[in-house]
Amino acid sequence: MNTTRILRKSLLIFLGLFFSASLWAHGGAAGTDTDQCKFELEPGHWIHYTAYQPNAYAAEEFCGSLPGTSTKTQLVFDYQDMRYRKMAVEFEVTKEPEGTRVFFLPSEKHKSGTVNLELPNGVPDAGKYLIHITLVPDEGERLDAHMSFKAGAGKAMDKNNMLLYVFFALAGLYVLYLSNAGFKSKVDGIIGKIKS
Repeated sequence: MNTTRILRKSLLIFLGLFFSASLWAHGGAAGTDTDQCKFELEPGHWIHYTAYQPNAYAAEEFCGSLPGTSTKTQLVFDYQDMRYRKMAVEFEVTKEPEGTRVFFLPSEKHKSGTVNLELPNGVPDAGKYLIHITLVPDEGERLDAHMSFKAGAGKAMDKNNMLLYVFFALAGLYVLYLSNAGFKSKVDGIIGKIKS
């Protein structure tokens, strides 16, 4: 089998993996069972959470780790269970382990199923925070759920960005291999030495 066919097949396999929907959805998670951006309100009833820091990281979504502090932060909660849309919901964000309140939204009904909490100045310090969600039904007991997140770690290069850079580097090398006879002969020489 010649080198060109091997490179073409490898590129096609890599492209197939690269553009696979399951590879990119929620950090590689397929479906809600492995979605790391959700938490359980009650057994079998989940709420999805997404965080944004639009002034510092435009159009990027975050979950358990926010890169910045003291920058506008939006925490968006989506619940599809119709019964939660009929309940009043209270939200509070606290700095842990001290328990210092950073944000509070008194209980109210959100009939759309989406709640957008806007913290104009974000969270004040780097560290661990806890989101407290309290469901207040018309009758019965209040229901509390909690989710933690970290803030201020800075933005590290994630796996998706790394894969994108690797893909473009390999694609560029492949185009160079096909279009430049000198480069092609050098690569073929190296591969010939490796084979023998």
